[in-house]
Amino acid sequence: MFIYNVTIKIDWSIHDDWVQWMLHGHMDEMISTGCFTHSTLLRLLETDDKEGPTYAAQYFAESKADYNRYIERYSTAIRQKYFDKWGDNFVAYRSLMQIVKQV
Repeated sequence: MFIYNVTIKIDWSIHDDWVQWMLHGHMDEMISTGCFTHSTLLRLLETDDKEGPTYAAQYFAESKADYNRYIERYSTAIRQKYFDKWGDNFVAYRSLMQIVKQV
C-alpha cells in the first residue's frame, strides 16, 4: 500500500474554514477519484504554529498504479481548485510513501 502525504501549513486566517472544507469536501473529492481507498487528516503537534498550524493529509492507494493514475488524470485540476480557493494562505509539501509493514 502507498500513502500520498500532503503536509500543509495553513494561515490562521483560513484555519477553521479550511478544516471544514478538508473534512467535508476536498478529502471526499480525492477519494471519489477512485485512486485512493481512504484518507486521514492529522495535525502536527509540537511545531511552531505562530503563523498557522501544520496538518498532514494522507491518502491511501492500493498500488503505485493507482497513485500514478491520480497524478496523470486528476492532480493538476484538483491542485488548481485548491489554489483558487485558498490562494497563498498555505504552503504544501507532497511525498509518496510505501508501507513496509503494518501491525
